[in-house]
Amino acid sequence: MSRSDKTEQRERIRERFAAFAVTRDEAIRDELVLEHVNLVRYLALKFANRGEPLDDLVQVGTVGLIKAVDRFEADRGVEFTTYATPTIVGEIKRYFRDKGWAVRVPRRLQELNLAVNRAVEELSIELGRSVTVSDLAARLGASEDDIIEAQELGQAYNLLSLDAEVGSESDGRSATLAEYVGATDPQLEAAEVKLLLEESFGVLDGRERIVVYLRYYQGMAQTDIARRLQVSQMHVSRLQARAVAKLKASLKVG
Repeated sequence: MSRSDKTEQRERIRERFAAFAVTRDEAIRDELVLEHVNLVRYLALKFANRGEPLDDLVQVGTVGLIKAVDRFEADRGVEFTTYATPTIVGEIKRYFRDKGWAVRVPRRLQELNLAVNRAVEELSIELGRSVTVSDLAARLGASEDDIIEAQELGQAYNLLSLDAEVGSESDGRSATLAEYVGATDPQLEAAEVKLLLEESFGVLDGRERIVVYLRYYQGMAQTDIARRLQVSQMHVSRLQARAVAKLKASLKVG
């Protein structure tokens, strides 16, 4: 495409954006989206080696493109591609971040976990000492319970799948975690709770989530959990029983 053709194309796009700003015509928006799908594909290709199908990444990136089209203000003097790129990339990165959580952790806690991690680094430098939960709560404007919950559930990020390869057998064949789990595994209840958790995590309150995660994903004893949460072992036992009952009820498991 010649320079004059590119100039003409940019002018045509500006005119469409100007018309869309006034009319909010969905047909014009569709034209603008189609005009920039190649930008989405170009950006999606940068993430194509991370285990997700390219078509899925393009679909996710297109959501970001649509958001950018809706928010773009042509009179700001910025090229649309420059404006849209961070939005598209952000949508794709958010997709990977959400896919990486081994259990369905609420978006609020995912975002708080990221904010906590950043705040820990910043406060460690500013204060010159280990950062406390109260420090983090004050910096982020959150309750101490929310900070603890976000920190604990942050460990649920990228838990290994049972299909994950953990090494090679003597015959050169790759082995998976599942192959190291015996057929008469005494932790059968824990496996059941994990499956229930992945489907129904949202029905639990903050303390229940923490107890279930520490008990069934970290294998911690109730006494250790009680010590960490600064409550009695009996209270942890009640929280655990209540959480498991909620999980089973949410899926109508007997």
